[in-house]
Amino acid sequence: MVRVLIPSGALGLNYDADALQRGIAAKPDIIAIDGGSTDSGPSYLGRGVSKYARASTKLEWAGLMQARAQAGVPLVIGTAGTCGADTAVDWMLDITREIAAEQGRPLKIAVLRSSQDGDLIAQAFDAGQVTPLANAPEVTSETIRSCSNIVALAGAEQIEAALQTGADVIIAGRTTDTAIIAALPLMHGCHSGGAWHGAKIGECGALCATNPQSGVILIDFDETGFTVTPLADGAHASPHTVSAHMLYENSDPFILYERGGHLDVTGAEYVALDDTSVRVEGSKWVPSDRYTVKLEGARPAGFRTVIMALLRDPHYVTNAQQWADDIVDKCRTKVSQRMDLSVDDFALELRLIGHSASFGALEARAAAPLEIGVIGIITAPSEAQAAEIGKLLNPYLLHHPLTQEEEQPTFAFLFSPPEMHQGQVYEFALNHVLRLNDPMSAFKLEVIDLA
Repeated sequence: MVRVLIPSGALGLNYDADALQRGIAAKPDIIAIDGGSTDSGPSYLGRGVSKYARASTKLEWAGLMQARAQAGVPLVIGTAGTCGADTAVDWMLDITREIAAEQGRPLKIAVLRSSQDGDLIAQAFDAGQVTPLANAPEVTSETIRSCSNIVALAGAEQIEAALQTGADVIIAGRTTDTAIIAALPLMHGCHSGGAWHGAKIGECGALCATNPQSGVILIDFDETGFTVTPLADGAHASPHTVSAHMLYENSDPFILYERGGHLDVTGAEYVALDDTSVRVEGSKWVPSDRYTVKLEGARPAGFRTVIMALLRDPHYVTNAQQWADDIVDKCRTKVSQRMDLSVDDFALELRLIGHSASFGALEARAAAPLEIGVIGIITAPSEAQAAEIGKLLNPYLLHHPLTQEEEQPTFAFLFSPPEMHQGQVYEFALNHVLRLNDPMSAFKLEVIDLA
């Protein structure tokens, strides 16, 4: 049996310290935690930075490093620094060095790097080794070279290689959420379907149980399946909460694609062992005929200015979409006339918060809000151009009437000045897979000994 302790769904989200101590007392074989993902958009990958505060990251990581020393087992973090790019891995490594010095104990660190050279990936694309996933954007080799950061998602094989170094702490770049949990069970010959299924269930900590914010869970893997046990007070797993997690960030409740194959849980059986733990057997791992790793890339997409206003007049709240569409048409024309920009050179949209900001034309529900927030989003090739378009939009959001026959209205801005400059923004450019003959050929592994 292999016992994996998962403190939280991501480092920086906090975890229950008492539950963590229960996990340490249960003698786990490894402590595994995720460092982030693409959930928060392309900016973090584009810039190669973490979304989480350094202070929170250091405090929580120090607690986990202390727990690791107490348990005498490896501690692994995947997708370090939210995005897993080399700069984020180095950020996490610096924090680890600081904590190691403060805790005053020697430490062996394995660093697994996932960043990719854009020129090499472009060459692989031209050679037919990079292929799109469903709904991937159309790309060229130049698109690939324009990415500020590209990462490959490591799987279990790469985490296994890091574990085999005998490191106390493993800091991994971008990984699949499941890889850091499945690796050790697979190394020790546990059931492959159970290893991947249990890793999927445990990827977000106690999200597969009641009291999901508590974070801490234990998963026991063996030769036929796995058992999941949440450790916080008031946290309970049930066949419903465990099976439902297959739909988390996954469109198919039965199939989960990973590097080198896919998980099929069609035949899985979920049994409550008591009011806390759930036993799962019957999951199946189906190897593919080729080994691929997913690529994620982000590239600069211009500079953004945001401007916000509020509508409270019932007439304008009721007709907000018509009012917004008219402003966009008129302002786009003015920008083209006065700034020598074609409509393809910039983006301008108004989103109606409280009306249809989430789904736009796909919104299926109707209500009568008291007020509507209007957010103008401007993206242009340069920061100066985005700011200038914001100033052209400003008068419309302050005074634009719904019809020419009406009195000129006055609306409210949240701030003065109302224009907020976000600077460089990014977009995802890759949702592709890279074919590898050697699972380690796209990754770099180094070992650091801290005295």
